[in-house]
Amino acid sequence: MKRALYAVAALIGRAVLGGVFMTHGWEKYGNGVDATAAQFASADVPLPHISAVFAIMAELGGGCLLLLGLLTPVAGTAVAMVAAGAFLYVHVPHGVADGGLELVLALGALGVVIAVAGPGWLSLDHLLIGRVRARRRGEIVHASV
Repeated sequence: MKRALYAVAALIGRAVLGGVFMTHGWEKYGNGVDATAAQFASADVPLPHISAVFAIMAELGGGCLLLLGLLTPVAGTAVAMVAAGAFLYVHVPHGVADGGLELVLALGALGVVIAVAGPGWLSLDHLLIGRVRARRRGEIVHASV
């Protein structure tokens, strides 16, 4: 029962986190790398062009991977890094009064939790890794032709 509850909770967390980051990534992608880099430069983000490319890839790609439950340690870490950058360079200088500080902390923390605790069994990671483990134990029998 506990395992099933975690799987459902992880699926909900991955779907929400993935959706939020995909939305932000899609917006940055739509604006273009140069416009995103200019925005990052105005916030004093180091290496704004490289940071913009990373943010777009991490938000779009990482969000999609989280939604699927695929490569979740990588995806969770990537979105947590984007959240950490947003926290340090955008939200800390403006404080809580301008909004968003607590949101970026929550999103980053959820990214870390998913990266460390895993995606649950309702994920492609579980499906693929479970098959690899079963094959290693000899539990998967191949049909002879």
